[in-house]
Amino acid sequence: MKSKLFLGAALAAIAILSSASNQFAMAAGNELVIADFNTGDKPSNIGGDFGAWNKDPDDNTQKTEMKFESDDALGDTTGYSIRLDYDVDSPNPAYNGFWMKLKGIDATPYNSLTFYVKGDAKTGFTKRLKIELKDKGNKPSAYLVGNITDKWQKVSIPFDRFRRIQDWTSLSELVVVFDDMNSNPKTGTIYIDQIALSKE
Repeated sequence: MKSKLFLGAALAAIAILSSASNQFAMAAGNELVIADFNTGDKPSNIGGDFGAWNKDPDDNTQKTEMKFESDDALGDTTGYSIRLDYDVDSPNPAYNGFWMKLKGIDATPYNSLTFYVKGDAKTGFTKRLKIELKDKGNKPSAYLVGNITDKWQKVSIPFDRFRRIQDWTSLSELVVVFDDMNSNPKTGTIYIDQIALSKE
């Protein structure tokens, strides 16, 4: 009798664990985290490189600098975000930003690009930010994010807003762009965290 009760309890426990595992798998299947930056180092969660880029490295009147910041968008005390200190206040045409290799990931199971963003109230920050995705042919498609504040907020961009991308089976790169037309003020600091592809 005791063995039957033990067997029944064991089967019930396995069923509960199986159910929890299936729920986790479903949740994980709805989102692919590209980069949460929580190691405080490269590469990204999918093994891609990333960093700051500058239009003209020899022009010291414009630049973006990247570093890891212990300010996690989800409140993880051990986590990190990336800090982007930008400067497009130049007498020359100015644009720069941040890039991340996507390693040809297949985005077809998802329908949105998501990430968290905020500005730095002390240094100032642009309220608008250009986001570009590139397909396997490195053809960029841009979307302009607005209403950035000094508090963390989640941004969700449906794939259909990236109108130039027709083939979502292989994405090559994500690019953040600061430029002298859209970035106001022209110097400041933006934080980004939890970059993902989501099915919403």
